[in-house]
Amino acid sequence: MPEGHTIHRLAGTLTELFSGIRPTVTSPQGRFTHGADRLNGRMALPAYAWGKHFFMPFLDQPEVVDLGADGPDWLHVHLGLYGSWSFDGDEHFVAHETIGAPRRRIGEAEIGNSWAADTWEPPAPRATVRVRLEQPHGVADLTGPNQCRVLDGAGVRAVLSRLGPDPIRNDPGDREEFVRLVRKRRVSIGQLVMDQAVAAGPGNIYRADCLWRVGIHPFRPGTRVSEARLRALWDDLVGAMREGKRDGVILTNPPDCVPEDPIDVIDRRFAVYQRTGRPCWRCGTAVAGADMAGRRLFWCPGCQR
Repeated sequence: MPEGHTIHRLAGTLTELFSGIRPTVTSPQGRFTHGADRLNGRMALPAYAWGKHFFMPFLDQPEVVDLGADGPDWLHVHLGLYGSWSFDGDEHFVAHETIGAPRRRIGEAEIGNSWAADTWEPPAPRATVRVRLEQPHGVADLTGPNQCRVLDGAGVRAVLSRLGPDPIRNDPGDREEFVRLVRKRRVSIGQLVMDQAVAAGPGNIYRADCLWRVGIHPFRPGTRVSEARLRALWDDLVGAMREGKRDGVILTNPPDCVPEDPIDVIDRRFAVYQRTGRPCWRCGTAVAGADMAGRRLFWCPGCQR
């Protein structure tokens, strides 16, 4: 499942490519026809991300709207395990704010930055496309989402009410809210970091490596983690996830831990994630792995307390 930084990047991409435009909205698969009809021909406005949830407002007239405002119809997407956006267009269809062009799919083959500027035409959508957004220079196709629907402002606010603070947004008061939400639970901190009602956006990689970076044992109950260490954990999630949003890749291994000649990409990119049995970068203890709430967990028994 994409972690929160990916959804923030997608929100930036779709904002740059479609905001201020009245895209043609269709549902080639047919499962979103009613929603597509509500959005088709209306003006797309800047998109928002909160954790792993994407929201894009559509209005008849251009207007500045806050997330969850009444008035627009909101396209709400949660990709889940199998959802993805694919893009196709001419040389003008480039999202500079997310570092170059988005991933493109030409027919059935995914390629990067390849088009024929004088002959580009929208490719026929695959039968699995839930939503297609089309403008004169390109298309964005959504396939396989866990959720795809149109919400009003109250519906958006209802979704947000179930989510914890988002480290990438890091709004005022979010750090203390994260501390409060963790400290009232006896559940292990490793579970709580993945609980989207506690912290919206972190996934398995950020969970494993940020706990290692701060030195917290993932099985320690939330009630037994000090406020100071939780503040440090929140700040580390903020920094690591914002770097992921900026760079488009998760690199959670601290620079001073990256070996000169890494064994593989795992040793280069990660601190403990998927490094079971390999020596901890900090203390040399073999990294451990175990299942926690249906997901694989990684940590160092030597230096995470």
